[in-house]
Amino acid sequence: MSFYSTQIDKNVPIPLYYQLKELIISEIKKGNYEENSMIPTEKEFSDIFSISRTTVRQAVTELVQEGWLYRIKSKGTFVTSPKVNQAFIQYLEPFNEQILRSGRTPSTHLLDFQVIKADEQTAEQLNISPGTKVFFLYRLRFADKDPIVLVKTFIPCDICPELSSHNFSRVSLYSVLGQKSSSRIHHVRRVAEAVAATEEDSRYLGLAVGEPIHFFTSIGYTAAQRPVEYSLARYRGDKNQFEVIVYPKNNKC
Repeated sequence: MSFYSTQIDKNVPIPLYYQLKELIISEIKKGNYEENSMIPTEKEFSDIFSISRTTVRQAVTELVQEGWLYRIKSKGTFVTSPKVNQAFIQYLEPFNEQILRSGRTPSTHLLDFQVIKADEQTAEQLNISPGTKVFFLYRLRFADKDPIVLVKTFIPCDICPELSSHNFSRVSLYSVLGQKSSSRIHHVRRVAEAVAATEEDSRYLGLAVGEPIHFFTSIGYTAAQRPVEYSLARYRGDKNQFEVIVYPKNNKC
């Protein structure tokens, strides 16, 4: 079925494949192509817009690479589920607010919450001695019913001893830490890298072992520069995208 009321304009200096890309994206955003529905074939697009199949192939290939579509051999090309735009990489914002702003419903499954002794890596990141007691918070977080991120968080027990009285399947960690100036997060340092999904990721996030994961290491600091939060977050590569706004350095660009 074709929903297209707009045609490709061959008289403007915009590449035909790019115009087709924008038209397909527009129809996906309008809901005319639902999640996991099949889009027209190369021949059908070629006939609809009177363009070459090579042009269609270039547009569709880029949409697959950008995560809008996926291919199944011998069956066709289908619409992916929409990715969650994660702005947390540049803003301090609770997870629930990010997901609600994207038009989806957030929820959290608390996998573990206990007091443990900090190992050497955790101690180094939090600037404490190995063996110091820390809260260990392990959460699986959802957008609608999709598991999208697995997070392990470590917080020194002395910074916020009342942490254990809260249910973190319902309340925001940052809102609890923000109740006192001595534990309120002022800024966060994040490091991002791409890693392969482990068996643990596969079990909780529904990925195959080896599929791509966005892995973030975050350290949250108070205004007094004390590190009070050390988090390891593993985001599904097929369900999340990350937005960064970049400005010229010293206005030299």
